[in-house]
Amino acid sequence: MADTVTDLQTDPVTDRQTDTVTLESLLRSSTELLTAAGVDSPRADAELLAAHVLGASRGEVAAWAIAGRRLDPLQSVDLRRLSISRATRTPLQYLTGTTTFRTVELQVGHGVFLPRPETELVAGAAIDAARAAQSRTEVDPLVVDLCTGSGAIAAAVATEVPGATVHAVEADPEAAWWAAANLEPRGVALHVGDAATALPDLDGRADVVVSNPPYVPDGRIPAQAEARRDPGLALYGGGADGMRVPTVVAATAARLLRPGGTLVMEHDDTQGELVAALLRRDGLFNGIRTQEDLNGRPRYTIAARTDGTMAR
Repeated sequence: MADTVTDLQTDPVTDRQTDTVTLESLLRSSTELLTAAGVDSPRADAELLAAHVLGASRGEVAAWAIAGRRLDPLQSVDLRRLSISRATRTPLQYLTGTTTFRTVELQVGHGVFLPRPETELVAGAAIDAARAAQSRTEVDPLVVDLCTGSGAIAAAVATEVPGATVHAVEADPEAAWWAAANLEPRGVALHVGDAATALPDLDGRADVVVSNPPYVPDGRIPAQAEARRDPGLALYGGGADGMRVPTVVAATAARLLRPGGTLVMEHDDTQGELVAALLRRDGLFNGIRTQEDLNGRPRYTIAARTDGTMAR
């Protein structure tokens, strides 16, 4: 790694008279560094880091590289520094401070779980359920996002379902800081507290409850190096099967939902049958369907609240 970093700092394309360096040479050096570090998309990441440094789009960076644009010394140092950090497998989103989720751009950083592409499907299912309720009742829907993390799902719902009243709940104060930055501009009410006792004033009123709760079984180490940077509170669901937190979320959803309301909950690909059995157990949900992610793995479950009462 040290030799690679030295190569970055002594790029032979540097113009000695102006002390600038070509963007393309920096992109090549960064790509080589990220490739050696095992980053999945080294050239794309190098271009996105350059876009962040230059305040431009990735497309503009690619065009400027072809045109032979040069960077000044400060820009060169910033790009090299970010490339070295990325090579240590710091998530790209932590370095740029933003990530895109469906139709929204989110602020993210250390201390908050980074939303994954599969969670966009979960958000989409919640958005479809909210729109259906809106169409059926001609009343703006009430949606609750439990364990909101960065606020990704809640922000997407608020953006894509105009008129919806959206509440988001997060127990971790550090994650809630990021959620506030993403949700307050979108009119979402953020509640910092435990999902188990959240929002008693909304009992029996929600049209949709959606959640991407912590669900990773205890002791499992994420395969992707970047995922190991996610906060443990956002990953591990509790217990050997990871079902402790999902069980709490299901109980809160049963309390919050009106009869006919929809629960959408993400889960581990080993938990589809466990979640379905949990939702069937007390007769509080029906229409239970396990849905697959883009890789064909069981990833989230949809269920409808029955008109049965909860045991006290």
